[in-house]
Amino acid sequence: MENVDVVEILQKLIRFDTSNPPGNEGEAAAWVKSLLEEHGLQTEVLAREAARPNLLARFPGRGQARPLLVYGHLDVVTTAGQQWSVPPFSGELKDGFVWGRGALDMKGADAMYLTALLEAHAAGELAGDVLLALVSDEEAGGDYGAAWLVSEHPERFAGIEHALGEFGGFSLEIAGKRFYPVMVAEKQVCWLELTFSGPAGHGSLIHRGGAMAKLGLALSALDQKLAPVHVTPVLERMFREIAAGLGGAARAAILAALKPVLSDRILSFLGEAGRAFQPLFHNTVNATIVRGGDKINVVPGEVKLQLDGRLLPGFTPDDLIAELKQIIPVPFEARVVRHDAGPGEVDWALFPLLKRVLQEADPGSRAVPLLLSGVTDGRHFSRLGIQTYGFTPMKLPAGFEFSKLIHAADERIPVESLRFGVEALRRFFRSYGRE
Repeated sequence: MENVDVVEILQKLIRFDTSNPPGNEGEAAAWVKSLLEEHGLQTEVLAREAARPNLLARFPGRGQARPLLVYGHLDVVTTAGQQWSVPPFSGELKDGFVWGRGALDMKGADAMYLTALLEAHAAGELAGDVLLALVSDEEAGGDYGAAWLVSEHPERFAGIEHALGEFGGFSLEIAGKRFYPVMVAEKQVCWLELTFSGPAGHGSLIHRGGAMAKLGLALSALDQKLAPVHVTPVLERMFREIAAGLGGAARAAILAALKPVLSDRILSFLGEAGRAFQPLFHNTVNATIVRGGDKINVVPGEVKLQLDGRLLPGFTPDDLIAELKQIIPVPFEARVVRHDAGPGEVDWALFPLLKRVLQEADPGSRAVPLLLSGVTDGRHFSRLGIQTYGFTPMKLPAGFEFSKLIHAADERIPVESLRFGVEALRRFFRSYGRE
């Protein structure tokens, strides 16, 4: 087999501008299709719209293990309004990093999956079939990608119980110890629209307590207050496993964070890790869109505020609305814009193998389960009974602010992290189905 290089694959993928909207994942999917077919693999393209294809490829195994799904998305968020130090779709190799939109989310992982699977296939290491799915539209909800595939073509995933996807397996430093969180559960999309009402009137008069004033009070309250702390079962297991890898005061602090009255105070002392973990203790909202008024000299009688809400596992939109009524000091009407229920109970079957793979790849580290603050296409595949494990392995350099670069300017990934990911995935494929 002609050698495949993860860096070159990633650079090529980044150079396809698949900003969503509009997506236009077609050229990127066609290039991957050609790459896979050059290596003798059968591919299939399924699309709700021709410009938004989903590419499926089956890597045949020896029939000694259940089939496995490995999936990623080809679309990326836009770069609008961002100032980059390199062209965002150049895939530039500089200072030991591959730069560009999607380097972390998630074309870097796509490149690792492609490289590791092609190498494992050529070496005859796959005990069972692996279905690779590179999908469209994840960044806008998956309606042209995973959600559509699950609704219209569920037969393509018959017999599959487990999947690898985003996001997890990246290293994280806590109290001088390196951890690798592996995603086993995720929060839920819960987009809301709040309507604030008040008397309308002429802009030349003095108005108090109107819809705009209520909006201002609501935004101030949301900026200053959090919803209550909730310690879910997955979060508790995650923190107890982190604590087991620490000692002394650090261990005590991690365990103390599981006490709701102390959670936010403890997390504030954990630096980058604490900022990443805080959304896992709360149902959250962020104000994103305001609509109100259509003339500069007319005080509007109604203003609408849209919120990007994220629910913890086991909670409902009604729970979030009830919590907002405790935070916002003025009356409002709430409408659910979109709610995608998250996966159900966690299937832990593959977690021990994933944990061992990471700890062997980086001796002295510790892999732990992760409740993801964002959402992935895992919620769609869960409707078919498929458990996703967020496994995009990356050993990151100290001080590398992974979460701050996702969706941000100068997104980049260390070359060594890409190579680490390929090797960790190869370890997994060599072991899957043999234990």
